[in-house]
Amino acid sequence: MARSLAIFDFDGTLADSFPWFAGVLNQVAELYGFRTVDAEEAEALRGCSSREIVRRLGVPMWRLPWIARHMRARMAQDIADIRLFPGVDGLLRRLSEGGVTIAVVTSNSRENVRTVLGPDNAARVAHLECGASLFGKAAKIRALLRRTGVPAADALCIGDETRDIEAARAAGLRCAAVSWGYATRDALLARGPDLMFDRLEDIAAALLPREGTRA
Repeated sequence: MARSLAIFDFDGTLADSFPWFAGVLNQVAELYGFRTVDAEEAEALRGCSSREIVRRLGVPMWRLPWIARHMRARMAQDIADIRLFPGVDGLLRRLSEGGVTIAVVTSNSRENVRTVLGPDNAARVAHLECGASLFGKAAKIRALLRRTGVPAADALCIGDETRDIEAARAAGLRCAAVSWGYATRDALLARGPDLMFDRLEDIAAALLPREGTRA
């Protein structure tokens, strides 16, 4: 099942940022007046949808843009602590060499993403859409498709949260979920993604044509 455009989420999909996020969550909660959580509840929240997490923490929707900006700035300060998942370098290289166009659509900042990717990986990303609102990725994805001219049938969205699946569906794209990010495997499967990846190498196997076939 070759796809000519792979649209990746960043945090939790390519970048192993959840430990950092969990470490700063309660500090941000105290600053913006939503509920703090202990380690057990933080883990339990991974089994909830993105919208349910916002409700359970008592985060006012109108504060989300301010919180997102704060988190991006906070990550920039701690950027040395954020690493790509092992194998991402090889995955992006294989996809690029195999003729798959790589895009990243994320709520994170362009500076943070490019720093964590590093120059070689950043050069393999043809399209970088950053600063999406928490539930605003669908608009970024639709704009990306218009700009590239790639038909929705030839693109695949890949993410680690329930909101990534929702965004892909809203934009009319097929979606794949990865089990190593922010949300649990069961929470993602409950949203019915078209594909479920448990290993990075499974992404290349799904996106690249078999030897001797056309893309």
